[in-house]
Amino acid sequence: MPQGLPRRIKLAFVLQALVGSIVISLGIVLGGLFVHDYLVDNRVQAEARAFWSRPGPSALPRSQTIRGHFEPAAGPSDSVPDGLRRFPAGIHTVPGTSESVYVERRDQGTLYLIFDSSLLGRAVIWTGALALALSLLTMYLLSWLTYRTSKRLVLPVNWLAGVVSRWDPRAPDLEAIAPSRLPPDSGSEVLALSRALAGLGHRVARFVQRERDFTRDASHELRTPLTVIRVATDLMMAEPDVGARAHRSLARVQRAGRDMESVIDAFLILAREADVAPQTEEFDVREVVEEEVERVRPLLAGKDVELDIVQEGESRLVAPPRVLHVIVGNLLSNAARFTDAGRIAVHVYPGHVEVRDTGIGMAPDALSRAFDPFYRADPDTPNGKGMGLSIVRRLGERFGWPVELYSAEGRGTTAIVRFGASALRPA
Repeated sequence: MPQGLPRRIKLAFVLQALVGSIVISLGIVLGGLFVHDYLVDNRVQAEARAFWSRPGPSALPRSQTIRGHFEPAAGPSDSVPDGLRRFPAGIHTVPGTSESVYVERRDQGTLYLIFDSSLLGRAVIWTGALALALSLLTMYLLSWLTYRTSKRLVLPVNWLAGVVSRWDPRAPDLEAIAPSRLPPDSGSEVLALSRALAGLGHRVARFVQRERDFTRDASHELRTPLTVIRVATDLMMAEPDVGARAHRSLARVQRAGRDMESVIDAFLILAREADVAPQTEEFDVREVVEEEVERVRPLLAGKDVELDIVQEGESRLVAPPRVLHVIVGNLLSNAARFTDAGRIAVHVYPGHVEVRDTGIGMAPDALSRAFDPFYRADPDTPNGKGMGLSIVRRLGERFGWPVELYSAEGRGTTAIVRFGASALRPA
């Protein structure tokens, strides 16, 4: 598992050290320039004050770093280099050299002081370099020590996250995060987090167990009364003295029972954990389609609608057959409800199934919401609760069978169920 938090802390310290290095370097460079100019100004001004306090050739400075020239007001002096006369009053840097020229004019004449700042510059550079090296070294050392301390404090949290990420939600290993097994540097916060995660693990385990119990019990308890209803209606419809009106009512009860069985099957399949698939077997897709077509025919009673199966090729699957029953049954039920005249055709292809109808179709905004739970494009339609297509899509996503829907208002609808390659078997 990538150490996200330690890495982010490391990057933060590296960025902090980089920014600090830039700021310190700029500060020392600018400070060195300021100190250099300040010392040059003070030195030449001090020499100038000393000269004017006792004017005369003997007062002119002559040393390794500074030399002076004086030109009386009475006229030019041969001792003053011609190049100095072009400088106005003040201090100036001679281009291309390390020398600075200070010019001061008074009634007595003009004073020229030439200061060689190379020695001062080297002193400032070496002092600044030493200060910079010590500052950066100190900052890097403190940053490294702080990072090591922070990393040592964070690693237990990262270790805890790694252990929890490997948990099986159905049976979390709570002993792995027991206080006695935490890393040595774990603080009170990590201990509190460990206890909270252990409590969460217990609650998740109980929740998973309740879901398992519900799925097992519901699979039995919900089917039993539906079986009784189906058998009872079959027996009653077989009685010769049952009137036509009662027969129609019993047929409606049977259709409602079959719809309820499909919904229960879908919900129970979806309620199972993702890696616990229903029982699979190899079967012919056409057989499932034929069963669902016969189940939906009563919905078309009294309508001028033709219901056909079009075989476009053999298709066999190794998958839970009830899943395909629920998907095809819901698509056919939708087609039957919204088709009052024309044709409903189920096309069976080697890799997919298409359900086409000539019903009322859907507008673009309705088509974009067709898979939303409880959404109904035509709220005035008495049948349906808006869950059929939502169940179809969720089952398709669960088993890797993408469901596509194409429709145009007044021109019918086409639904396509594409089977995953892993489920297909050669015909």
